[in-house]
Amino acid sequence: MPPKFRPLFFVILLLATAATITAHSLSNALYFEQLTVFREAPAFRNGLECPQATWSSTIKGQSQHGLSSIIHIAMTLDSTYLRGSIAGVLSVLQHATCPENIVFHFLSTHRRAELRRTITLTFPYLNFHLYHFDADLVKGKISFSIRRALDQPLNYARFYLADLLPASVGRIIYFDSDLIVVDDVAKLWSFNLGAHVLGAPEYCHANFTNYFNSRFWSNPAYAASFRGRKPCYFNTGVMVIDVLKWRNGKYTQKLEYWMRIQKKYRIYELGSLPPFLLVFAGNVEGVEHRWNQHGLGGDNLHGLCRDLHPGPASLLHWSGKVEAEDASLLRVGVFSRFSEVN
Repeated sequence: MPPKFRPLFFVILLLATAATITAHSLSNALYFEQLTVFREAPAFRNGLECPQATWSSTIKGQSQHGLSSIIHIAMTLDSTYLRGSIAGVLSVLQHATCPENIVFHFLSTHRRAELRRTITLTFPYLNFHLYHFDADLVKGKISFSIRRALDQPLNYARFYLADLLPASVGRIIYFDSDLIVVDDVAKLWSFNLGAHVLGAPEYCHANFTNYFNSRFWSNPAYAASFRGRKPCYFNTGVMVIDVLKWRNGKYTQKLEYWMRIQKKYRIYELGSLPPFLLVFAGNVEGVEHRWNQHGLGGDNLHGLCRDLHPGPASLLHWSGKVEAEDASLLRVGVFSRFSEVN
């Protein structure tokens, strides 16, 4: 472990122990009741250098070539991962230079009235919109994977962002609900996608063949889907997406195609990630690795620790087997302390 991350490691270890003791000392009923009770967050205001900006859901969206001063962030929202989502939103606002220029777009399958009330009471000044994601869109297309959490319909909501968001949103940052931002998100928002639809940190050293099984690689038609590309693994928990290009290229339908193939022939084992790799890998604009220090919580199968990427981090992502409901208490305590050791 790099020396600069050792202080963070000991903070994580201490908080994890405390969170475990606290969680197991409560009855299940009381524990889950507390998931939706949060203190009101302070009002985060723009700095003097921030442009005055407003957003209307009725004005046609802008692509990366006409970026507005409004930053759009999409996240899923449900009761199971609510603590993680709250921690993530708070971390974005706390580190933003222009927090009043951020609009959050939350996707949910149920209990929208309760979730809206929780967000409103916790962040009274937050500019947000809540959209219903119809789980029936994917229920018949999902096949079981190596982790039950990866099989939930809401995990596939990112496939349908372009359909759910109003036409006025031409660009979006997608964040998973198990991460903490420790930098100004405007730096990620301003990233130039060039001609690409999607930008994300790429990890070309990873063994790409491991993300698909022998049924995939032994089928010439499937294997040929990467012809002409140099595919690299990327984590779909942090993505910058040109929504206009997504809509024009009908990328939702392309992702659904591979879901149907998977349902019939089972060509991979890992939830919603492989369809993204099949459609986009080798055609992604690479974002700095600092914007997704993923793998916290171990690997997806055994929970074994992963090496951290070198250098400073702007975002901490608990994407491993230690799921968000177990790690969110930990993240709440970590994100402010990480700024001191980063």
